[in-house]
Amino acid sequence: MKFSVLIANYNNGKFFKECYDSIIAQDYKNWEAIILDDASTDDSVEVIKKLTGSDERFKIYRNEENSGVGITKSKLIEIAAGDICGFVDPDDAITPNALSSSIKIFQKQRNVVLTYSKFAKCDENLKILEVPKIAQQVINNSPFFFNCPVNIVHFVCFRKSIYNQTEKMNTEMKIAEDQDLYLKMYEKGKVKFINEVNYLYRLHSGGISQNDNRPKSREYFAKVIFNTMKRRKLSSINGKTIPKEYNSSQEIYRLLEYQNSLSFRIKKKLIILAQQIFS
Repeated sequence: MKFSVLIANYNNGKFFKECYDSIIAQDYKNWEAIILDDASTDDSVEVIKKLTGSDERFKIYRNEENSGVGITKSKLIEIAAGDICGFVDPDDAITPNALSSSIKIFQKQRNVVLTYSKFAKCDENLKILEVPKIAQQVINNSPFFFNCPVNIVHFVCFRKSIYNQTEKMNTEMKIAEDQDLYLKMYEKGKVKFINEVNYLYRLHSGGISQNDNRPKSREYFAKVIFNTMKRRKLSSINGKTIPKEYNSSQEIYRLLEYQNSLSFRIKKKLIILAQQIFS
C-alpha cells in the first residue's frame, strides 16, 4: 500500500522543517508527500523546495491564487496516487510510526475506511505540553454520530477509493472541512481508533483553528452537522425535530445536548465495548 501525505500550506514556511523531518523519519517507506501551496505571501515555496531538494517523493504544487483550505485539500486528494491518504499541517509533525500504525490496520481490516489516533498539543518548538483525552473509539454504524463532542482527531488517515464514493470534500468550506470529510467517510464503513500519540499539534499565534477562529469554527461545524443530518435523511433526533433549514449553530447543538448526559455516555461505552468484542 502506498501512503500519500497531504500538506496544504499557506505562509508556514518557517515551521516546515520539523514537518519535513518527521516525514522522512517514517519507518514505513512506501509513501509520497504532496504539498500544495495556496499562493503564500511568504517564502514558503522557496523554503520547501530547498528542504526537499531532488527527493522525488516530494511533489510540490501551487495555486495561482489564494483559494482556501476546502479547495486546496480537495485538490490534494485528487492529485494523490496513494491507496491511503492523511493530512499533515505544515506547522505540525507526525511520529516515526504514524504511517505504519495506520497501514497495518488497513491491511488487516478491509472494512475499515478511516483511522485516527491521539495527538499531543505542543508549544511553538514542538515540545509536548499535554495529550488531550478527547480522542477515543467511537460507535460505528450509527446514523446519529456527528463527532460532537469531538472524538475523531489527528492523525486521520483514509482510503482514497472510499473517499471517491462520497460526495467528496466541500470546497466552499474555510473551516471544519476536516469534520465534513470524517463524517462522509464514517458513512461508508468502520472507523478505527489507534491508542497512541501519532501527531504533534503546534500551538502558535498563526494557527488556523486557534485563537479568534474558535467562534467561526463552531459555526462551520454546526453547518457540517446539519448537512450530515440532511444527507442521512434524518427528521428527528432524540424526539426533537430537525429544522428544514439551517438557522443557527445554537439550534443544531441543542439537538445534541442529550449526548452529554451520564446515561448516554454509559450506553455509548457499552455499545463500543460490544462492537470491539464481536468485531
